[in-house]
Amino acid sequence: MTRLLLTFALASLCWGEVTKPNIILIIADDLGWNDVGFHGSNQIPTPNIDALAWSGLVLQNYYVPPICTPSRAALMTGKYPIHTGMQHRVIYGSEPRGLPLTEKLLPQYLKELGYSTHLVGKWHLGSYKKEYLPLNRGFDTHLGFWTGRIDLYDHTSFEFGSWGYDFRRGFQVAHDLFGVYATDVYTDEAIKLIRGHNSSGGLFLVVAHSAVHSGNPYEFLRAPDDLVANFSHLPDRQRQKYAAMVTKLDESVGKVIEALQQRGMLENSIVLFTTDNGGAAAGFNNNAGSNYPLKGVKNTLWEGGVRGAAILWSPLLAKKPRVATQRVHIADWLPTFLHAAGGNISDLENIDGVNQWKALSEDLVSERKSIVHNIDDIFESASITVEQWKLHKGTNYNGAWDNWYGPSGREGSYDVDLVLTGYAGRAINKLGLMPPADKIFSLREASIIKCNSSIVPIACNPLLAPCLFNIEEDPCEIRNLADVEPSILTQMLDELERVNRTAVAPNNKANDPRGDPKYWGRVYTNFGDYELPHTSADCT
Repeated sequence: MTRLLLTFALASLCWGEVTKPNIILIIADDLGWNDVGFHGSNQIPTPNIDALAWSGLVLQNYYVPPICTPSRAALMTGKYPIHTGMQHRVIYGSEPRGLPLTEKLLPQYLKELGYSTHLVGKWHLGSYKKEYLPLNRGFDTHLGFWTGRIDLYDHTSFEFGSWGYDFRRGFQVAHDLFGVYATDVYTDEAIKLIRGHNSSGGLFLVVAHSAVHSGNPYEFLRAPDDLVANFSHLPDRQRQKYAAMVTKLDESVGKVIEALQQRGMLENSIVLFTTDNGGAAAGFNNNAGSNYPLKGVKNTLWEGGVRGAAILWSPLLAKKPRVATQRVHIADWLPTFLHAAGGNISDLENIDGVNQWKALSEDLVSERKSIVHNIDDIFESASITVEQWKLHKGTNYNGAWDNWYGPSGREGSYDVDLVLTGYAGRAINKLGLMPPADKIFSLREASIIKCNSSIVPIACNPLLAPCLFNIEEDPCEIRNLADVEPSILTQMLDELERVNRTAVAPNNKANDPRGDPKYWGRVYTNFGDYELPHTSADCT
């Protein structure tokens, strides 16, 4: 029966039948490369995420922009942030801008193909006017928040010396959810949407988690106390809390997969699990992630900032499970998912994304040869990769985060039984897709990045001169080859200049005093649609 169901699903995808695959995106916020079990860490068990990895594709060469708003813009538009004006910093709650309305977004394309479209969790693509909000950008429903971060319990956000509540059900403020742990809110909403879905059409569900982004100054990282206690053996208190946040995130992933299986939808689903950017390690952003052994952190262009932890899972993939070495960028998902949904991607114009479905499904060579990690002329930092070569020109934070950070998490052992008996493992096993333990261990070994101990380090200071790395041989960015390969360096600099000529100016705006939540009952709102109250009193 399982084989028959999978054959039917494959035929539907290939021959354009009425049945369209459900497309489920699960986005972790600021999750580090080394904060998951499938990349080698034993410190924080992630059995449900790992179950997807061991029965799907571990995306080993997967890249994302280095910070939240640019990354989500690339996902939704299929374009590099330099081509939408989103390349510099994030959108703030009182900033009068958003992802340009001239851009057509992924949920808008999928709605045209008959999909129900739902966003659960974080938006962060502009909220100062109603027209920029999810319900006007292709989503049928939204439960979550508009700005960049919230406290996971009280759902408030602090920005620029002010604060406000930021949790919505559609356009309405969801005061009733105050005090409910945000990860649980997202899980419950996702399950409700799955159970209520009309299976005559496809489901496009985005679960954009708050975790593991840091929150407000009174307690940057928050999780249930009993889960934090489970990690009391870790020496760093912040890492203990972080681990508990990851545990809740992993549990959510498992429950969503279980709900899909119970509804009979999993066998015809495509599931992407992805981080939005690299982890915030070693106290960066008051957080405790790990990108070990990669260099750098979130909002840097080193591999630790732009190489993302991600999995593509689906029974529709022809060759699985495996560690996929195809080079993929987050902008690729728009054409890839449209193709999988039966859309005509030849109609897409001026996008940077590449349709990766065939390459990933059949383990073929990817069409993607290069990646623009970002070009930020305000910060004077840029990085591109072409074939095996990666160029750095300039860096962020004056080089303060240009280093390697732990923890490695390699102590202890890996518990395969947790994977097989978790929510996701049990659900996937009912489809006959979970591999045996020996296969899991071989996949895990292949997904662990190890710095090349045989190469001789050559220092890099991109504030003084551009740096060049062979990223295939040196993923840890240890040996700067700028002086060793001067002709390659020249070619890369020429390519960077060529690409930069295609960039549009950043669309950042100064924060608008009208956006201060104190004027709106201490709620972040679409302030551009209203007249400021005549009184300047603090509306507490």
